[in-house]
This record gives sequence, structure tokens and C-alpha cells, in this order.
Amino acid sequence: MKIYHGSYIQIQEPVISVSNRLLDYGNGFYTTTDINQAVRFTEKFLRSGKNRIVNYYEFDYDRAVKELSIREFSQANEDWLTYVIANRSGRGIDSDFDIVIGPVANDRVYTVVESYELGDYTAEEAIMRLKVFKLTDQIVFKSQKSLQYIPFIQALNVQKIEIKSNIEES
Repeated sequence: MKIYHGSYIQIQEPVISVSNRLLDYGNGFYTTTDINQAVRFTEKFLRSGKNRIVNYYEFDYDRAVKELSIREFSQANEDWLTYVIANRSGRGIDSDFDIVIGPVANDRVYTVVESYELGDYTAEEAIMRLKVFKLTDQIVFKSQKSLQYIPFIQALNVQKIEIKSNIEES
């Protein structure tokens, strides 16, 4: 499975990062199967004059499922919502998982998540509102062992259209 990580540097050997901000699935190495999402992530580096790099890896999902502990959310549901809120509030609940896979709570989605957390929406109302968004995915590698399942393929320092065409041709 092709996965991508947006950055300002080439990352041939990923590491599990401890973030200075609270993320959907806690600390880890964040990737996606959506190259456009990886490209969007790199846009923040333009403001600081840094490069825009999309790192491309080949994830051995079939082997990982057999050998690692994986938590997978197939959709934005109440379990996913609880998990994201726990991580974004600093009460992470998953130290036993090697990999977590599921939807991304981007800024628009997080507005709904935050409203649920504040009690403005019930879980059912929040889930209903989330269903109108096209949610992209994220695959977060949370253990050193899990990084062995994603060999580096290439890094591209190009514009969005070039990235998309180069990856699709390879």
C-alpha cells in the first residue's frame, strides 16, 4: 500500500515523534494514503520558506496485520470520536497499539469534535454532522517496531501536480 508523509525534509528513516501539540492519534509517525492530503500538509512550510517534501513509503499492511497490534477505525463513529478527544485533550488511551488507522479530524471536522466535547452536540449529532465531510485517512505508526513495515521509496520536492503525476507513474 502506498503511503505518504508531508514534511520539509526527506525522511528515509522515520522516527516516532513526540509532538508539542495534541494530535488525533497521539504521538507517532503520521502518514496517509491520500497524496493530496500529504501535499496540503506541506503548504504550511511555504510560509517559513522551507521546502515542500512528500515522502513516499510502501506499507506492508498484510504483514503488519498479522504481526502487530493495530487499532483501526473504519469510519468516524462514537469510538473514533472518543479516541480523538482523549488524544487531543492529553488523555491518550492507546499506548499498547503499534499502529492506529482511521479518519483525519481536520480543522472543519475538529470544530464538530470540539462542539461535542463541550456538550453542544450529543455523540449522535456529532457523528451525523461528520458524515457530510469527505474524511481522508491517516495511518499513524506508534512503535519503533511498526516502522520496519514502511520502507522508504522516494522523496519529492515538487509542486502538487508534479507530485501526483510522478507518484502515479511509478
